[in-house]
Amino acid sequence: MKKSVTVFRGDGIGPELVESVLKILEAAEAPLEYEIFDVGEAEWQKNGELIPQQAYDSFEKTRVLLKSPITTPIGKGFRSLNVTLRKKYDLYANIRPVCSNAAVKTPFSNVDIVIFRENTEGLYIGMEEKVDEDTVHAIKLVTRAASEKIIRSAFEYARENGRRKVTCVHKANILKQSDGMFLGIFRDIAAEYPDIQSDDKIIDNTCMQLVMNPNQFDVMVMQNLYGDILSDLCSGLIGGLGLVPSANIGADYAMFEAVHGSAPDIAGKNLANPTAFLWSACMMLEYMGEETCAKKIRGAVNRVLSEGSILTRDLHGTASTTEYTEAIIQALGRAE
Repeated sequence: MKKSVTVFRGDGIGPELVESVLKILEAAEAPLEYEIFDVGEAEWQKNGELIPQQAYDSFEKTRVLLKSPITTPIGKGFRSLNVTLRKKYDLYANIRPVCSNAAVKTPFSNVDIVIFRENTEGLYIGMEEKVDEDTVHAIKLVTRAASEKIIRSAFEYARENGRRKVTCVHKANILKQSDGMFLGIFRDIAAEYPDIQSDDKIIDNTCMQLVMNPNQFDVMVMQNLYGDILSDLCSGLIGGLGLVPSANIGADYAMFEAVHGSAPDIAGKNLANPTAFLWSACMMLEYMGEETCAKKIRGAVNRVLSEGSILTRDLHGTASTTEYTEAIIQALGRAE
């Protein structure tokens, strides 16, 4: 019995990534069927809608969304669709695993960090007020309810996955009420998990510590903006954004996407690296109880990366998206 998944094709390199990943999922015999929709800037220019109502309806039916990158205008235009979807469906936990691969050479080895980013509030609520021509106020929202959910999720994940420590990242030395409340909630919840180590670090110190000794970190939990910045920093520790997947989890819905953007500069050139989007699809499979299929795909990707002869340009290779996709498909058929 196949399970239904909603797929958003996005724009920029989004359609190419969807084509690549769906081919690999088919080759891996993932028991899925897809309801596919065009969304984003191109859809808005064409039909006056960023997300068609039929696409919303599909997600509300399947409750699982595989979303490729969507372009967000900088400093003008429409609000980020990622933010809109996270808020609309209360996808409060943005989970971003950052893990080294022996085939990708970086200054650090054995990086294995999972970032839990609060996904629905903070500065990302987009509440700005123009006071005068030279002054703008931006509102940062922090609530006890959302803070408790994301912090408890991080500790539950650590316990369920045999993780040793959870670190809270904050700026409570300056933002004594908002970040101070978040840190206080973290300490209260940490006391409920005596089997898990806990500590906290100020955001700027965390950035320094990450580029000096990232192996000291395990699970990290933080507010929205800090999570956005740190997950990009951590991606640089393992070889770049093309290797980092993410899950957006709520009580009723789940959305899976790569951390990177739509890369319009290489769109349509058959150069995009689908790894992060593919690993996001693996997180989706695991969420849906299809761990065996996810493991099979991860193994194939790791074989291609380890062999090193067919890699995309961001991984210092020369392969096209198509060639890299075909290499993974062929690796699916080989023994471990």
